[in-house]
Amino acid sequence: MTIQNWLKDILLFSVVLAGAGAIAAYLLASDRIDAPIAHEPISQTIEMAAELLDEFVDKELEADNLQATNAASQAQIFRRLALALAGTLPSVEELRRLDEIAANDRVGWYVSHLLQDKRTVDYLAERFARAFIGVDEGPFLVYRRTRFVSWLSEQIEQNTPYDVLTKKMLTSTGIWTDKPEVNFYTYNIIPDGDDETKPDPIRLASRTSRAFLGMRIDCLQCHDDFLGTMNLGSAEDPIGGLQLHFHSLASFFSQVENSLWGIRDNLESETYQYKLLDAEKESAIAPSLPFDSDFDNASEANLRLRLSNWMTHRQNRPYARAAVNRIWAIMFGRGLIQPVDDLPLEGPFPKPLEVLVDDFIANGYDIQRLIRIVASSKAFQRDSQADFEILSLHESKLAVFPMIRLRPEQVAGAIVQSTSLKTIDSTSHIIARLIKFGHQTDFVDRFGDPGEDEFIEKSETITQRLLMMNGDMINDRLTNRLNSVTRIAMLSPSVEKAIETIYLATLSRPPTKQESARFVSQLDELTGGQRSEKVSDLFWTLINSVEFIWNH
Repeated sequence: MTIQNWLKDILLFSVVLAGAGAIAAYLLASDRIDAPIAHEPISQTIEMAAELLDEFVDKELEADNLQATNAASQAQIFRRLALALAGTLPSVEELRRLDEIAANDRVGWYVSHLLQDKRTVDYLAERFARAFIGVDEGPFLVYRRTRFVSWLSEQIEQNTPYDVLTKKMLTSTGIWTDKPEVNFYTYNIIPDGDDETKPDPIRLASRTSRAFLGMRIDCLQCHDDFLGTMNLGSAEDPIGGLQLHFHSLASFFSQVENSLWGIRDNLESETYQYKLLDAEKESAIAPSLPFDSDFDNASEANLRLRLSNWMTHRQNRPYARAAVNRIWAIMFGRGLIQPVDDLPLEGPFPKPLEVLVDDFIANGYDIQRLIRIVASSKAFQRDSQADFEILSLHESKLAVFPMIRLRPEQVAGAIVQSTSLKTIDSTSHIIARLIKFGHQTDFVDRFGDPGEDEFIEKSETITQRLLMMNGDMINDRLTNRLNSVTRIAMLSPSVEKAIETIYLATLSRPPTKQESARFVSQLDELTGGQRSEKVSDLFWTLINSVEFIWNH
């Protein structure tokens, strides 16, 4: 061998060694995730609100003689937060950054980090969009769902008060591309309907009552409540639901119409007409609110403005209650009252729900504050496992964090993130984001999108189980050489470090001593392709575990 060739070999070896060392350092070191711009330690008012919430929870537990579980590990709490708010797992990068934060400030820090993350505002926007406009693509020429969701995302990012956001949707005018909020109306234009210039008042009344009031009064569309299951009065003075109640609400949308200038109000339009059950012909139905008309301004000529003012009035607790219950469902996987769009008008209501409603109203319908309170509560931070038998009563009384199967978009988000050491967010390379979007969209389509009923718990199907075990998405993520699987297998400084990183990536926690010892023995003597294959098998096993596909 000549000196020249010898020097080339040394240089090549040095480059390979340096590269391996750099990636090994990446696996060992804490990566830099910028601190949240607006983060401060949990404010005293939020802490007090969370303590008040927990005080009522504890009182109910004591009254029912129920034992509560201990606090969950911080790793579990980070996982819950990421899944609930961003629909994905915390990345290895984020978990290592959290290790640098003072232990008592990590949860608050991570909540602030997530609330300033584009993944979160986009994910929450989609959750609310499903309530406001559903999941269908609607009439193509006059409807842009993507623009509406993007607008919602901007509102949540700016922390627009929920009542202001609601008023924008209910009262805005303009073109659906220029004023995305009017897609709330254009979605309800029926192609080839009787009048294509007007959004359907019946569909609007149904959507409004469910999304903003959390009430299914649309069952009154065709007939009165003969079974006596609905009370639109009070406990002292009950009023049964009538068909007239529903169509009196629909009448508020009789002025809205579509034109060359987009959605607008025609204050000269005819009064809403409908043929009620057993009536011989259609009759004019004046706008009237289904309940609590004491704070209705009947002199307001603009019916949409009149409805929105009543809807968002501070005394209209059903409106605030529906919003709080939906946020709770997003964070826990189920509402304090289920279904989230079928709340009784007069209760009874869980005391924790009413405590949060009081705070939500008093603090200007602040969604981010509500999220921080829930995240700071003992109820949210409780373990889902106990050394005593857990009954359904424990879950309903918040003595334990409920075990909830992840929804399809959460499963997809978790799989994509688990196979990447770096955080996949809005700052990631465009190719990484496009691949993530394509994988998630295809996976959710195959897994089965629950649509608007996403908070109704359903059993796993055989098709879903087979998709997890043999689906193209998981196979592609595990075999892609640019993902974490190959990098961990080839460049980890030790077998122990490789196993720890795999567990952090998939389950958001380090392995137990028993788990580590078991897999160390399997990987220790392997090299090259054999080690890569074994690491891929370990990833596949953890992704298909109960711990991965359930929130806990």
